[in-house]
Amino acid sequence: MHDSLPAEPLSHGLKQRHLTMLGLGGVIGAGLFVGSGAGIAVAGPGIVVSYLIAGAIAMLVMRMLGEMAAAMPASGSFSVHAERALGRWAGFSVGWLYWFLLVVVLAVEATGAAKIANGWAPGVPQWAWVLIFMVVFTGANLAAVKNFGEFEFWFAALKIFAIVAFLALGLLAVFGLLPDTSAVGLSNLTGQGGFLPAGWSGVVSGVLAVIFAFGGLEVVTIAAAESDDPVRAVGRAVRSAVWRILFFYVGSMLVIVTLLPWTSMKPGQSPYVAVLDSIGIPSAGQIMNIVVFVALLSALNANLYGSSRMVFSLAERGEAPKGLLKVSGGGVPRRAVLASVAFGFVSVLLNLKWPDSVFLYMLNAVGAVLLFVWALIALSQLRLRRRIEREAPETLTLRMWAFPYLTWAALAAMAAVLVLMLLDDTARPQVLWSAGATALVLLVAAVRELRTRRV
Repeated sequence: MHDSLPAEPLSHGLKQRHLTMLGLGGVIGAGLFVGSGAGIAVAGPGIVVSYLIAGAIAMLVMRMLGEMAAAMPASGSFSVHAERALGRWAGFSVGWLYWFLLVVVLAVEATGAAKIANGWAPGVPQWAWVLIFMVVFTGANLAAVKNFGEFEFWFAALKIFAIVAFLALGLLAVFGLLPDTSAVGLSNLTGQGGFLPAGWSGVVSGVLAVIFAFGGLEVVTIAAAESDDPVRAVGRAVRSAVWRILFFYVGSMLVIVTLLPWTSMKPGQSPYVAVLDSIGIPSAGQIMNIVVFVALLSALNANLYGSSRMVFSLAERGEAPKGLLKVSGGGVPRRAVLASVAFGFVSVLLNLKWPDSVFLYMLNAVGAVLLFVWALIALSQLRLRRRIEREAPETLTLRMWAFPYLTWAALAAMAAVLVLMLLDDTARPQVLWSAGATALVLLVAAVRELRTRRV
């Protein structure tokens, strides 16, 4: 199955350690460190179950992606797979939707990091910080792919160190082994309304609050195409997904809701800061600020990389302007990087100038796009698995568990999340705007398909 894909013109500068760290740290972002507070506020200790459900969906998607990427490594990853499985319209639609998602979210990350930096150095205006970050990461991504890999390696290492240290301190506090602490027992898990204070509807609300924190897992399969051994690299990254989701996400949620009463959580405030404050860690807020700052810059770097590779892959297949195919001597698609960062700059300007109007509409337009992308990944895997088994079974080095039942179960879970979002007043605009954006891209794909057939 590898042979039927054209040779990848991009560099192979990513090492196994880069991909392992990208796989480990890529999913640890500001959504976990700050956004989890909103989930705890609606679900109470049941947030642990919410994370298990959301994490299970993300793991299944990652496994499907891994199976296809190991059989057919390509810089366009799931966009290439969708084209081969479902037709040109699917590759075009999922590729452009994902690109749009990354360049819009990039603005949120750049602005968030600039706000933190502005707090440390108020003399430098927020827009100047955004400019500095964009220039630094554009330069790093233009120079060589190994620069992207090195940035992500150290960013991920810091995030992993922070979360492991948090878990270690939290467990010591739970058992009363820190100075001035006594064992807390299970009172916070069983008091204040019990383990599920808002019932199963609270758990469901928690899933809606946290599922999008798992976006970003997909970049590993895009990056694998630029490593020395894509098949082995993607296999390793995907296999480690299971325990890292359990360990980092579910583990830290358990520590938080065991140590603190869930009723003390406020949306927008980091529960990690609240825990560190409660166990007497000096400057807990500043420490966490540094970690969130690194998480935001890491996501910005990964999104710039992922968006440039996706639009390059679209150009390779004639689904984006051919001018984007220019590759530097070091194997970097520079025009694709510049095209992605240019739109990223536009997004940032809209976010700084009209955060509550123009940019809010753009953000809503990508709010549920991740679920549409995941659904197309699942549909692609359903079709491709049978074809790979028939044509090149030896390339199935990584297999989806319990195929096809778990693929169908993942699709049903995604459909359920979308329906629940439609029923939720705050999430409904995201689904409607995202459905509109998706319909627009599908319409363009259909028109292109008709024109091609006529020609």
